[in-house]
Amino acid sequence: MPVRTKICGVTTNAAMDAAIAGGAAWIGFVFCAPSPRNIDSQAAAALIARAPNHVGKVGVFVDAEDGAIAAAVAAGLTAIQLHGKESPEQAASLGRRYGIEVWKAAPVRTRDDLALVTRYRGAADRILYDAKAPADAVIPGGQGLRFDWRLLEGFDHPLPWLLSGGLDAGNLREAIGITGAPAVDVSSGVESAPGIKDVDKIAAFLKAAAQ
Repeated sequence: MPVRTKICGVTTNAAMDAAIAGGAAWIGFVFCAPSPRNIDSQAAAALIARAPNHVGKVGVFVDAEDGAIAAAVAAGLTAIQLHGKESPEQAASLGRRYGIEVWKAAPVRTRDDLALVTRYRGAADRILYDAKAPADAVIPGGQGLRFDWRLLEGFDHPLPWLLSGGLDAGNLREAIGITGAPAVDVSSGVESAPGIKDVDKIAAFLKAAAQ
């Protein structure tokens, strides 16, 4: 069964066009300076202008200041993805302020980590399950790590959700089979090097998702 897809960390016209051509439901833009996928609001606006209205434009933030979020939203975002330690109250406040979807990334290593997501019921619109980064990591995601997908078996999801972390065209169908994920997010799994998107890998991933 086809699943919806988000190609995250897009920074070039070629990657943007490949994601759109392959049928991605969302394109992700990372607004986090330590990341090799970091982009500024002006560059993001130019890329967003290439996308049709039906494709979602998601800005990824890590404990960002209000001004940085405001500038990025003005570039044309349709959703804000919070990838840091933002509270449910912060998530709800951003949703009210900007009138667009708010997603919250949940870092997962053990079953106990899943308890986090229940706190965001009514505060966020979607949850993104991602592998928990090592304690010394500079950024919380986009490192190609995966968690034990079996942790999601039988879990009562409180919100619409996406699966992320270590996905690529080769393991996508296995991941979907185990978790039943209705949507997936990929970044490093469609790159030739950190921050360098590979249009052929994007095409292969989206083809696998459409099966």
